Amino acid sequence: MSEQNPYGGASASDGPKRVRTRHFQNAKRDGIKITGLTSYDQLTARIFDEAGIDFLLVGDSAGNNVLGYETTLPVTVDELIPLTRAVAGAVQRAFVVADMPFGSYENGAEEALHTAVRFMKETGAHAVKLEGGERSHKQIRRIVQSGIPVMAHIGYTPQSEHGLGGHIIQGRGEGLEQLLADAVAVQEAGAFAVVLEMVPADAARQITERLDIPTISVGAGPHTDGQLLVWTDWAGLTPGRIPKFVKQYADLAGVLGAAAKAWQADVSAGVYPGPEHSYE
Repeated sequence: MSEQNPYGGASASDGPKRVRTRHFQNAKRDGIKITGLTSYDQLTARIFDEAGIDFLLVGDSAGNNVLGYETTLPVTVDELIPLTRAVAGAVQRAFVVADMPFGSYENGAEEALHTAVRFMKETGAHAVKLEGGERSHKQIRRIVQSGIPVMAHIGYTPQSEHGLGGHIIQGRGEGLEQLLADAVAVQEAGAFAVVLEMVPADAARQITERLDIPTISVGAGPHTDGQLLVWTDWAGLTPGRIPKFVKQYADLAGVLGAAAKAWQADVSAGVYPGPEHSYE
């Protein structure tokens, strides 16, 4: 959804136009690709917003990228709320989606609604996201009925990592039938969009053609209506192996490491602070 002509309306020179759920639907209709990144703080949120990224997901991936956990499973609602509030408060155009962490909606529709209401009241987010297809359709329907937009998430669902047997591509062979059923279930429950994670490109294409709502790829190939990535992956901050589907657009770890070494050397040599950095 390019800001030059995002929805057939005002241009960028007229100022930012807030992305709404209807713009996701318009983008699918018009063949305009939707862009999304994760964000966990007001600094990156402002940068991504000004760059024209359409939506920002305050993901439970904060567990790996902010909170120091090995997986997303320990992340709590109370930990994500201040991160979401920071992101929502920093943007003027981008649509902010709050991720509902593991254990905050599995017990049923009323628990899911309670969690969603907390995010909407306490953060300023514009929508929530939860994992699961057929197994989560009642939760999605209840939240949507209350007036809260829901972004669904099927395919590889990180919160179910242990049940799925690890980081395994979903939707191959006979698994495509279940993936299609999950996609239809979340659409019928009222989700305004659905994330497809680690799904074969052809399977994602079939789902995208089948659904009326937009599909967002996380490692699901180029045939979806949009793309979403964890920002620390493509920016070169994530240590170790990164997923095959990630293209690295920067080496921020290298830039920050070099800057830190230069500063340390200046301090050790007595070069910093110099007269220009000192008060008289």
